[in-house]
Amino acid sequence: MDIGIIGTGRIGSTLARILTAAGHHTVLANAGGPASLAPLVAELGPAARAALPEDAARAAELLVLMVPFDSARGLLPAPAVKDRLVVDAMNAFTGRGEPRDLGPRGSSELVADWYPGARLVKSLNTMHFQTLATAGAAAGPPLAHYVAGDDPEAKEIVAGIIRDLGFAPVDTGSLHTGGILQQPGGPLFNRTLTEQQARTAIGAR
Repeated sequence: MDIGIIGTGRIGSTLARILTAAGHHTVLANAGGPASLAPLVAELGPAARAALPEDAARAAELLVLMVPFDSARGLLPAPAVKDRLVVDAMNAFTGRGEPRDLGPRGSSELVADWYPGARLVKSLNTMHFQTLATAGAAAGPPLAHYVAGDDPEAKEIVAGIIRDLGFAPVDTGSLHTGGILQQPGGPLFNRTLTEQQARTAIGAR
């Protein structure tokens, strides 16, 4: 697939590397502009290119948002992602690095409000970048990555990407319930779990 990644910090650049290694094409964007991405694009080779955020969104079959949570609102014009598959890989923290109190709603529900019509899936937000970089190719049972959302087809597409990267997809449910399980303060955030351990942690059978 052509996968757009907006946000190329430690997690975003790590994701770009393992996606490229798995045979996907990536379109990368960040706040610094395409020129700032030249070293990463050169490292990744012809399967990667840099673009402005809106251009990356329009060019990608699947778009991953990995910017700081507060930067996501208004980052893209809503028509750029209408009917497109968007992965919310962001985490809402306070300035002190604590999980933000969003009341009864999950952070991904707010993202869905900001981008109405997007096929939003919460995923790829729970794992430390160093683990993400290497665990997919490690021996032993694959580690879990999670998908939450209200569009079953969109979740299955993201689950396929997770399998491509050497991980085990675990469906945590709706964007509300499943997203809250994954976000900071939830039982799955920043925990290195196999598929069975993850299902046990969320009470799935």
